[in-house]
This record gives sequence, C-alpha cells and structure tokens, in this order.
Amino acid sequence: MILIYTVVKNKSEANKIAKLLLKLKLIACANSWQIDSVYTWHDKIVSGKEVAMLLKTRKSYYKKIESLIKKIHSYEKPCILVINPDKVDNEYLSWLKQVTRLV
Repeated sequence: MILIYTVVKNKSEANKIAKLLLKLKLIACANSWQIDSVYTWHDKIVSGKEVAMLLKTRKSYYKKIESLIKKIHSYEKPCILVINPDKVDNEYLSWLKQVTRLV
C-alpha cells in the first residue's frame, strides 16, 4: 500500500479526481482538505487557497494514477508525491485490496 499526496486548485477538482479513480478501482479512499499555500511560480511568490488530497492505493497502481492525474489536473506541474507507510493495519490492507481489485 502507498499514499499519494497531491494538491489541486479547489474542492470540485479534488472530487473529480477522487471519483474517477474510485470508479476505475484504482484507489480505495481519498481524503481532501483546504490548505493555505505559499510558493514560487514564474519568479513570483504566490499565496492562496488550495485543496490537498491523500489517495490510498496499491503500489502497482502508481503509474496509472500518476498518468490520469496529469491528464485531468488543472496545474501545469502538479505535485504528486508517494508516501510509503512502514506499517499498515492488516484488516485495512485487506479492505484496500478488495475494493481496488481491477476487473
């Protein structure tokens, strides 16, 4: 199991990405929350509101998820990070594998 962290422009975009990945059975769950961001873009310091997402999935699905996020993401260079947990509850992991089983 891995966690994929990404940031999108708003809740609507977060829901669009989450629902597509759930429909395709590529993720078991998506969490999202509003964040305040400060970053450099085109040599300017920018600040604003964004929505962070945490996607729970199988390691083997990363490349497909990365590709889909890049296709539908509104940002030119989206942040897509992988987090590898050291320990995952066995019952949770079983559920994740069950709901992300591709047909």
